[in-house]
Amino acid sequence: MMLRKPVFAANWKMNHGPTDAKAFLRTFLVHYARRADRTVAFFPPALTLPAVTDALRDRSDILVGVQNIHWEPKGAFTGEVSAPIARDAGARLVLVGHSERRHIFGETDEQTGLKCAAVAAAGLVPVLCVGEKLDERERGMEEAVVVRQLRAGVARLQPGQIATALVAYEPVWAIGTGRTASPNDASAMHAVVRRVLKELAGERAAHIPVLYGGSVSRGNVAELISAPEVDGVLVGGASLDADGWATIVRA
Repeated sequence: MMLRKPVFAANWKMNHGPTDAKAFLRTFLVHYARRADRTVAFFPPALTLPAVTDALRDRSDILVGVQNIHWEPKGAFTGEVSAPIARDAGARLVLVGHSERRHIFGETDEQTGLKCAAVAAAGLVPVLCVGEKLDERERGMEEAVVVRQLRAGVARLQPGQIATALVAYEPVWAIGTGRTASPNDASAMHAVVRRVLKELAGERAAHIPVLYGGSVSRGNVAELISAPEVDGVLVGGASLDADGWATIVRA
């Protein structure tokens, strides 16, 4: 699946049930007409996914994904969702290794690799999230942390599968804190990500969208997506308001 850059991805986290999602999309679609020069994607809670795919049934230009999957295709894993189930429900993308999954739920680098492989095997697109914590940046470890997470996440993928993935750089210290990496900071880390992707996927890596995530807002989105190497944004809190999100995706 070829995605047009820039990519605007809304991660609703544990917000917006089916009723709220339908109301959100009624408002959002009034303000966002089809455009061929960008990609818009929503990552609603799993139980909200059917409501979102139904509301977008006439808008094939807008993609829908899930926020997490288990790496096994089926089995006795109460409370989990598999990649094949997500696909059957209408998802086309899957977030893997979001900082909250890593630091609240203890998801490991090894597990992100298993999940990316499961996503690719199901014919879906993994959106691998990488990023350092504040203490790691203060100790000068940010590049090492991001490269480790990136390599582990795609370790089980073939070069062709890596080339169809997305990567989101989300410095943990900037998520939900109001602090944002400067465009220069984002560009520098995105260049590191791009360099590693080129090692792993060859020239096809140039087509892999590398997104920035971390306190993105209406006030800073234009500057961020204009920065070198930044191919779009993964947005949390600022994606929860329909009017505000419409403003962001028109940036």
